Formats: sequence, C-alpha cells, structure tokens
Amino acid sequence: MSVKDRGAVSMADHAGKAFWFSKAAGEFVTSSYYYDAYPDWVEEWNAQRLAASYGDTAWELLHERTDYLFGDKDDMPWETEFPGYGRVFPHPFGDADGRLFTTLLTLSPVGDQLTLDFAKAVVLNEKLGTDDVPDYLSVSFSSTDYVGHVFGPSSLESEDCLFRLDRMLADLLAFIDDAVGLDRTVVVLSADHGAAEVPGRLAEFGIDAEYFEPLEIDREVAIEALKKRFGIAEELVAGFHHPYLYLNQGVIAERKLDLGEVARAVATQLNAFNGVFLALPSVDLREGRVPDTALVRSILRNYNPKRSGDIYLVLDPHWFINDFDGLTVAASHGSPWRYDSYVPVVFMGPGIKAARHVRPVETIDVAPTLARLLRIKAPSGARGAPLIEVFSGDVTCSSIENP
Repeated sequence: MSVKDRGAVSMADHAGKAFWFSKAAGEFVTSSYYYDAYPDWVEEWNAQRLAASYGDTAWELLHERTDYLFGDKDDMPWETEFPGYGRVFPHPFGDADGRLFTTLLTLSPVGDQLTLDFAKAVVLNEKLGTDDVPDYLSVSFSSTDYVGHVFGPSSLESEDCLFRLDRMLADLLAFIDDAVGLDRTVVVLSADHGAAEVPGRLAEFGIDAEYFEPLEIDREVAIEALKKRFGIAEELVAGFHHPYLYLNQGVIAERKLDLGEVARAVATQLNAFNGVFLALPSVDLREGRVPDTALVRSILRNYNPKRSGDIYLVLDPHWFINDFDGLTVAASHGSPWRYDSYVPVVFMGPGIKAARHVRPVETIDVAPTLARLLRIKAPSGARGAPLIEVFSGDVTCSSIENP
C-alpha cells in the first residue's frame, strides 16, 4: 500500500494485492484486477473518513524551529507555492471539501500517516504473520517524495517530514512487534531513487546548476536550421517525457524522411547544447551503436524499444527539468548521476547481526536476498544477486546504487 498508485501496484506484482490513496475519493482504493469487491474491513476503514478529519487543520512543525538544520530557511524563492498552502509554516489544508484538500494532504506527512494507519489495518484484518506461511507486506511512504519535489530536499519542510517519518517507522515496528513479533519478522528498508539538489541552493556554494527547458529546443537556432534542411515547417520536437525527447513522427513520415537519420541529426545538435551531457538516438540504442560504458549501460536499462522515445537525453550534473506531472517544482530526479541513484538499504531480522558494510550493490539485489531467506527461487525477472552479508550474521546498511 502507498499514497501513490504506482508505489503500491509495482510492489504487489502480478499475484499480490494493492491499495493506494485516491485523491478523488479521499480514501484507499484498489481495482478489479485485485478484487471483485472491496473486503468488508476496507469499507469499514474508509467509512471512518480519516482524511476528512484533517479538514481546517494545518501542517505544523513537530519541534521548535531552533531544533532544525534549516529552521531559518523556511521561505526560499525556489519553493513551489500552492494556492492557500504557501511555502511557510504552518501549511493549512483548508476545508475538507476543498478542490485541492486531498492533494495538500499528500504534500505533507499526513499522506504517510494515512498510509501507516491503513497498513496497520491490513496486518490485523488480513491476519498477517499468524501462521507458518510467510506473508509479505510492502509499505511505501511516499509523502517525502512529494514534499521533496515541491520544497526541495534542503528545506524545512523536508526536514520536518523526515523527523515525522522516523517516528512513523518506530510506530510501525512497535505495532508489528505487538501483532506478530519482530523475532518472526524480516524488515527491509530502502528507496527507489535519490534526488537532485535545488539549483538555487547549489548556487550558494558556487556550483553550476540550472533548470533545462526541453520545450524550448524546437526554437533553438540549430534546430531551426535542421528543420530548414529537412523541409519541415511544423514543430520537429513533439514533446518531452523524461528522459526521452519525442520527435514529430507524423511530419517526418509525411516528408518521407528517415526517422533514424533525423533523430541522429537532432541528437548531434543537442550534444552541443548548454546543459546537455549526452543525447543518444533510440535507433542507436536499438542497433547497439553505442559505447560500452557504465553510463550507457544505465541508459540501456531504461530503454524499451516498444515504448521509449526517439532521443535519450542526459543532462549535465545538477541540471534537470523542473516539471513533475505538469507542475513546476523545486527539485526532481531521474538522472544517472550519483545523487539520484544513491539510496540506503537496511536488512533487519532474526539471525542478522548488526553491522555496516560499504560496497557497490544495487536495489535489484533485494529480491534475490529475500528469496534466499525464504529458501525459494528468485523471481524469473530478477537480475540481482543475494547480499551475502545478510547470511553471514551481519546486517547490510550500506548505501547502494539504484540502476
């Protein structure tokens, strides 16, 4: 379960069950893929209308302002300002019937709190951990992601959100200990990505960092020259969905041009753009006309010949697109650079001795490790390797790469 649909569905896989918070309904929902009808206990939990109980309240600081590293940076110019929500504490949620009410809840620790409350209900009502058959529970706390996008990772909001998440994790573990017993539970903590720092924040340290405007590409002099060369009067760039640039394939086909040739020509020009580290046409990815480097291998793991766009765009370090689901935001992620792929992994459970290890591993190592703990074969699509430290009496607490 998660406040995000994709945070729940991706962890449920094909054979599990998934619930996520619907902003439209203000409650946790699922789909007919998982259930023919909602279980009675879900209907009863939603009937409490816990989300609506936050109406006419606000996100307040958990501690005194002086207890925060960013206590004196509550109003930064790069923070996103939602109407009525502001960028300074307290952040009011407004009336429970307000158009943005449930959205604002997810832009605060309340989204994680609702997820925690629902997770407890899942454990009790589905009777997880009550027999000898292992049960798997995945809880994605995603409000930290939303808050980081809107206010930036080095913001008072992000700091307070993490303080509160720390308490929620302690609450969840205490609950699991009472309901099941931590001596019968393996806990794994990790994340799906890191985050880029806000350019305005980096500029304070003299680091070159900027926002990149992909929709301005079509109006650049170099691209205008290409359009003239190919006889294209319309827009050549149809859109950008990170990290892919999509060309106007209809116009290209109408002019009887070769899509690969046009894409290569555009990529060549893009490689000279300020803020662009590398532009690779998908035709070269598909045909293997790319160098074998760590960066390109990361790009290839993101490439799907049936769905990917026409040109893969890698921006320079600390350059990124400040668009998130159509909203202009303070910070983002999705690059192959270290700050976007550096995440923690923690294994905790019976027989796992506390220790810290620092070595290159990947998030895809988690599933094979869990499979080995369960003494079953790893999923057919698993590409990682079991983390041997977990089976040598040690707990893995290293920072890892998310490919």
